[in-house]
Amino acid sequence: MSALRALLTIMAISLLNPHVYLDTVVLLGSIGGSYPLPMQPSFILGAATASLLWFSVLGFAAQALSRYLSRPIAWQWIDGITGGTMLFLAGSLVMA
Repeated sequence: MSALRALLTIMAISLLNPHVYLDTVVLLGSIGGSYPLPMQPSFILGAATASLLWFSVLGFAAQALSRYLSRPIAWQWIDGITGGTMLFLAGSLVMA
């Protein structure tokens, strides 16, 4: 894959994802807007730093774990844990 194609793919995945706008504009905007004006730059800096660290760790972890995650059994476990978590949360909501 060429560098240009990789860059365009990354931009498409990032900018065409509706959660990007929901998280940054709606969620972070409403939380950040609730802080007093002098504290808002600190909130923005902290949120941007946390995001940069989170996605960097995700990228490096994916690279480090790629040989394990390429096995079908790993994805069966991931799917099982995800499904179990969803069932637990659904049950919790029903019981509440």
